[in-house]
Order: sequence, then C-alpha cells, then structure tokens
Amino acid sequence: MTTPVSASGHLPVGVAIIGGGPAGLSAGVNLVRANRRIAIIDSNRPRHSATLQSHGFLTRDGSSPLELRRLGREEFERYPTATFAQAIVNEVSPLSVDEAHATGFPDGIGFRVRGSGVRGAADVEFLARRVLITAGLTEELPPFPMIRAFYGTALHSCVECDGFEKTDKPLVLIGETSDVFGRALLISRFSSDLIVFTNGADTVRPDQERQLESIGIRVERRAIDDIVGEKAEMTGVRLTDGTVIARVGGFVRPRWHAPVEFIGDQPLNRDDWGLVVVSSRGETSIRGVYAAGDIVPPGPQQLIIAAGGGAQVAAKLNMDLIHGALGVGQIDD
Repeated sequence: MTTPVSASGHLPVGVAIIGGGPAGLSAGVNLVRANRRIAIIDSNRPRHSATLQSHGFLTRDGSSPLELRRLGREEFERYPTATFAQAIVNEVSPLSVDEAHATGFPDGIGFRVRGSGVRGAADVEFLARRVLITAGLTEELPPFPMIRAFYGTALHSCVECDGFEKTDKPLVLIGETSDVFGRALLISRFSSDLIVFTNGADTVRPDQERQLESIGIRVERRAIDDIVGEKAEMTGVRLTDGTVIARVGGFVRPRWHAPVEFIGDQPLNRDDWGLVVVSSRGETSIRGVYAAGDIVPPGPQQLIIAAGGGAQVAAKLNMDLIHGALGVGQIDD
C-alpha cells in the first residue's frame, strides 16, 4: 500500500509539534533521535521576543532567547526525519478511525493539522499520529502607554530569570492578580527597596500587606497612569493623581492566555488560570494530544524548565507510539 501524502507534500508524521520554543524544540530533537518523523510548526511570534538576555540555562547563561531558538532549530533540522515549518496553526482536527488506518496509523488515532504560512512561507498540512502543543502563551500587559518601551530591559515578568540583575535597586512589582504577594516575597531576595503597585485592584489582603511591611515592602494601591523615563531609562511610575514615584525597574505580572483556538470545540480541559491541564505523561483531555512548556501549569517558568518539560513529554510520547503500534492501547500514567 502506498503511504498517503498530505496536501503540503509531506509524508505523515509521528508527531506534529505546535510551537518552536524551548519545549517544542527539545521535544523535537529527542523524538527525531528516536527515529520518529517529526514536524515542528512555529508562528515565529515568541512571547519573549523583547527579552535581550535569558538566564539560568546551563552553558547559555546570558544568551538571547532568540539565539537559543536559532541554535535549537539548527540542531533539530540536522536530522533527516525533521521538518520545520513557519506557519500559524489554525486547525487541528481528529481523523476518523478509518482515515487513521488508511493513513497508516495502526491504533486508529490521528490528526489533520493545517496552518497558514508566515513571512512568505507556504501553507502547510500534516497528518500526524499525535499532536504536541508547545505554543507557549500570549501576554497581556497592563495598558500603560509606555510599558512596552521598558519591557524586556527595565521591566520583566520572570523573577527567577532576571532578579539577580536587579539586586539592591529600587524596584516595582506591578500586578493585579492573586499571586502578587508570593512574587513580592521572591523579589525581596534581590532588593529590600521594593514597592508593590496593585493599580487599584484588591489583590493583596490586609494580613499580607502587614507581612510585606514587616520586611520593608510597601504596597501602593493607587491607580497608575504610566511608566516614565528619560533616554530609554526607566525613572519611575506616575500615578493618576500626578504623583511620580522614583523607580529604576522591576517586574510586572502580565495576564497570560493559552492560544489554542485551533482545537475548536474539542474537549480540552483547562485550569482556573486558563492553562492546559495534562496527565503525568503530558497528555491533555483529548486522546493523542499532548502539551508541554509554559502552556501547562504552573505556567511560565525559566527556559531550561520548559526545555526539560519538552524532553520529558517526548519520552512519554515515544512510548505511547510504541504501545499504539503494538495494539496494547494507552500507556499508564
């Protein structure tokens, strides 16, 4: 029997990986090294594109996140069973059992993955036995006019990634979510000169505020007008009443959104934060669809953790494919 070819001209793949960041590239490298035919589909819209340096990644401390992606893609594409496509995925639809069998998928599980090419690349379509979502998250920063001018240089979202460089500086923490208290405690390891801005939101309880005050951290509840600076250097936070509080940098807590619209109405379980819930092997509530990286709880972490998560899920995926080929069904958690 002739193996069907997808509309893009590609042979069917073992896994279609949606997202070419650390988690997706790490999973891809591990899976092609298991002699799997793998396609990575990447939109070229990384969440950390404004970040100049990443930290905590062994042997690459201080490297640009974009450089890490470039090196990871080069390593992945060295393998003969690797395909890297520059596209935005707009549909992931399950194959029927008959379609999956006709495609050569022995356990009757498969997916059609379609994407629109970006930057002049062609549209793509892959038939895949499994799908791994490593698309990361989209960020919604507070709506201050000048925040983007300082984001990635003076202001950051990852305390573990960028806290050391802020040691002993007068800092801000801007956040309207319920985890602001815990983030303030993390930042206190780097600077005691910290002000927590809630922008009018009631997200720091009175008892938490007292605990922060006991270690010298002030909570400012008035609404923010904008971030201010001179010659690309942040100099403070301006409140809506005109008060300017001098600060040179710090951290902001964005709201994150999981971009999984391509799943359509399939039953994809999420937690209260909107993150994709997975089993201990990384599988979502949709059989055959896995997820790893920032898109799963607890959410955004260091790049090295995302890469490690991708490698872990790749190992489980490989075993799932082996079991499926033997007809022994779904692997245990």
